[in-house]
Amino acid sequence: MKVGLIDVDGHNYPNLPLMKISAWHKQQGDSVEWYRGILSDHMNRVYMSKVFSFTPDYEWAIDADEIIKGGSGYAIELENGREIYHKERDNDLPAEVEHMYPDYSLYPNLTKDTAYGFLTRGCPRGCSFCHVAAKEGQCSYKVANLDEFWKGQKEIVLSDPNILACKDHKDLLQQLLDSKARVEFNQGLDVRLVNDGNIDLIRQMRIKYIHFAFDRYQDKSIIEPKLRMFREATGWGRHKVVVYILVNYDTELWQDIERIQLCRELDFSPFPMIYDKEHCDPTYKKLQRWCNDWIFWKCPTFEEYKA
Repeated sequence: MKVGLIDVDGHNYPNLPLMKISAWHKQQGDSVEWYRGILSDHMNRVYMSKVFSFTPDYEWAIDADEIIKGGSGYAIELENGREIYHKERDNDLPAEVEHMYPDYSLYPNLTKDTAYGFLTRGCPRGCSFCHVAAKEGQCSYKVANLDEFWKGQKEIVLSDPNILACKDHKDLLQQLLDSKARVEFNQGLDVRLVNDGNIDLIRQMRIKYIHFAFDRYQDKSIIEPKLRMFREATGWGRHKVVVYILVNYDTELWQDIERIQLCRELDFSPFPMIYDKEHCDPTYKKLQRWCNDWIFWKCPTFEEYKA
């Protein structure tokens, strides 16, 4: 079988489903290559995957017997200002494909000595701005051990939605610690769930970046003490800790700035995440630019930046 792959989002970040699909087909003896439009031969099957709903779909004709589309980008639609998840469009991978060791050769420049994957899925929070609960369920559960997608690479990038909510999270954190690899938690860890035990495990890791989520201003009384606790326990600052701050959703600008300035006080890097960025007020894009590292630490107030 001749199999073609289309990373609809582009090639700036590895598409894990396509990497697993490629590995599975190659194991079956099939030929697999990136689909290159008119430069490609006729394909028996072409897989199209996209993560982001705002990415335009592939618009050119595809010469294939069968075309299979999948990914969150096809399953999420913005309806009345809210993201609605349509599970039937996601086209989840079969179990035998989901648990394949990824074909890192698809992205040689992005995956050189770096492993990507999920140890857990699901999140108990069920936030209205997030589709994880609808997609994966409102329980964080273990889906893999580290060796399913890591074989000695020097760096590990995790995309788990809420690993700290998983009952097995200490065992999984220990696996990361034992790997001695540099670890990046690229999704926002639930800082509400940090405690002395898991902070101690994280503190011992070789951390490249850790991201926390401060999405809901109304959780400030819980999140602020936990951020302070983490700062005091680790001593880590802006070069390791990034705080995602949801804006343009259910807060006023002063509430966004208050959360951002807390990051300045703690020496954490703020990263505003703009909800519905395509249609937001231009102020939020300015706010995001202000928080760029080389501007933020030299320009202490948003008012000064706008002037």
